[in-house]
Amino acid sequence: MLMIKSRKDYKYYLECDKIALGISRKYPMPIVDIIWKFERLLRKYEYYKNCSKTIFGKIYLIFLKIHYFTLSRKLGFSIPANVFGPGLSIAHYGTIVVNSTARVGKNCRIQEGTNIGSTNGSSKAATIGDNVFIGTGAKIIGDVKIGNNVCIGAGAVVTKSFGENITVGGGASEKNFI
Repeated sequence: MLMIKSRKDYKYYLECDKIALGISRKYPMPIVDIIWKFERLLRKYEYYKNCSKTIFGKIYLIFLKIHYFTLSRKLGFSIPANVFGPGLSIAHYGTIVVNSTARVGKNCRIQEGTNIGSTNGSSKAATIGDNVFIGTGAKIIGDVKIGNNVCIGAGAVVTKSFGENITVGGGASEKNFI
């Protein structure tokens, strides 16, 4: 499982996210870069959650958690820590709901209105590979496995596992490939 385990990992995740968002400047601009600010805060929260051992680090973690959840609510995101690998690119703010048991690999591009959740009383959510695009309004429900290099189209409802290098359209089942 990918996760920030050191300061080096933290810096790597920040750089990968910045590249995925297509940003070349060093620091976020006020108002303009709200999603980049959110992603930076997510990574800082993950770093302190996973690595802080001192009392000051644990106190700072409480501050980060409050700030993170406040900004999450403002943007409409419900994204738990340690779900997305490096290279996360959130296209727009708007409702994005992700179950804490979901695992998403490197270089995921996710659009607004998406949901990655569990179902039928199960606590397990999707495991999604690297280089995956999740379109506007897509729903990925249940303990499904999505391979690498997959494009999940806008409005798709994914309830079954898929292999690599495919595009999945709306109402996705094994018969609905584009």
